[in-house]
Amino acid sequence: MAELPFHLRVRALTDQLGMAGIDVLGGLFDLTAQRLVRLAVAITRNQYDGEDAVQAVMTRIAVRPDPLRDAQTPWAYLLRMVRNEALLVARKKRRWITTTHSITDLVTSRRVDELELEDTHRAVWAALRSLPAAQAEVVVLKTWEQMTFAEIAEVLDESPNTVASRYQYGLQKLATRLQKTADEALGHRAEVQGGRR
Repeated sequence: MAELPFHLRVRALTDQLGMAGIDVLGGLFDLTAQRLVRLAVAITRNQYDGEDAVQAVMTRIAVRPDPLRDAQTPWAYLLRMVRNEALLVARKKRRWITTTHSITDLVTSRRVDELELEDTHRAVWAALRSLPAAQAEVVVLKTWEQMTFAEIAEVLDESPNTVASRYQYGLQKLATRLQKTADEALGHRAEVQGGRR
């Protein structure tokens, strides 16, 4: 039997909120945490602040599960809750980390064995971090969550055209920054190889 789509797995858990105890909330956290933190980090620009935003939302759900359970689209509602909390954290902290700051806080808990893949991952996240938050969150939702522009518009409370525009401009900026990074890496590699002769 094929696995249920992600949003339906979220729905199955949220339907049980408030009735089946804390285990359901734990299951919801296990299912969604990595994705929610990724969105929150795109907004707060800091792994710890992103995790705090997700934790605050999960605490609110534990106290009052009804709004999420009763939501027409629980996954979109949960994303909106995390987005709002992350924006609140970012406003309170009023700090934006520059692209020169260490990005190791963005690397997930999974170990990456291949150095090249790790470098690519870091380059993508560094480029993503350099985008305006409004563009970064759309890129995260479209690319990693595979949401439609209409779904993203619902989460962000924006028009689908605005969301599509942010995505397009965000991708253009990412491509430019990643090309620059690749060119710099090739230039450095050529210098190193030229010095070995």
